[in-house]
Amino acid sequence: MPSSVSTSPSATTRPQDSLSPGSTRPERFVIKVGGSLGAEMSRACADVADLVRQGAEVVVVHGGGAEADRLAAELGRPVRRLTAPDGRHSRYTDAPALDALVMAMLGRVKPALVTELTGAGVRAVGLSGNDGSLVTARRTPPVRAVVDGVERVVRDDFSGRIKDVDPALLLTLLGGGYVPVVSPPARDAAGGLLNVDADRFAARLAVALAADWLIILSNVPGLLRDPADPDSLVAEVPGEELDAYLDGTGGRMKVKLRSAGEAFLAGVAHVVLADGRLDSPVLAARKGVGTTFVRGAA
Repeated sequence: MPSSVSTSPSATTRPQDSLSPGSTRPERFVIKVGGSLGAEMSRACADVADLVRQGAEVVVVHGGGAEADRLAAELGRPVRRLTAPDGRHSRYTDAPALDALVMAMLGRVKPALVTELTGAGVRAVGLSGNDGSLVTARRTPPVRAVVDGVERVVRDDFSGRIKDVDPALLLTLLGGGYVPVVSPPARDAAGGLLNVDADRFAARLAVALAADWLIILSNVPGLLRDPADPDSLVAEVPGEELDAYLDGTGGRMKVKLRSAGEAFLAGVAHVVLADGRLDSPVLAARKGVGTTFVRGAA
């Protein structure tokens, strides 16, 4: 990870009005929240309501892996993992696991978010990537991996990588004053469902919507130089140095960093990896609290 970049927030003023800079349309946000239910969700929803009252357009994206794990355990279907030859671990999304994931996201997390937002005065609408062919994906090809301690070729994994995003439905809803609450699964070419990464899902939506902001909330302050030290926050990441930072990052943060960086490089002006545990996590991220992508050396 590069060492020449400042770890203190930039003094650059962030736009605080409700109009997108240089445009007559409202400022547009894509906000990725975690799939855990509780106080963190409530605080994020309160911030979304504040943005909407200010006239902003907001799309909320959520995951649901933790809730899917709980549901799988309740159903007697323990979560299984794939271990690739290079040591990378991923969720094994066979048909029962896909069912649990869809039920958790669409039946538990999404209704909770929509209810919370509605209670805060927001006109929230729950959607998945399958609705309106919003997000289409290509299924991951068979891969050799270790499953349950045995190495074999896995052919029944219903995971995929995002291929296309059609934002028409979201734009219609935003234009009508609604806040879409969106999550995986995505749709494949044959009409089936595929699990896709929710951070990359959010990033691709932000690009397709020409969003002004992409804010990815998680349970850490942002990108840390030392994952064991919460005070080692990297406050700014120059977009052109993304690859160097990725080389020094691992685990789930590497996926978040890649997703955020790719959205920034594709034209999303303000991209922040932020702490969802703060009292006002979205508003804090808007002020530069977290890891913000910047152009040029700091």
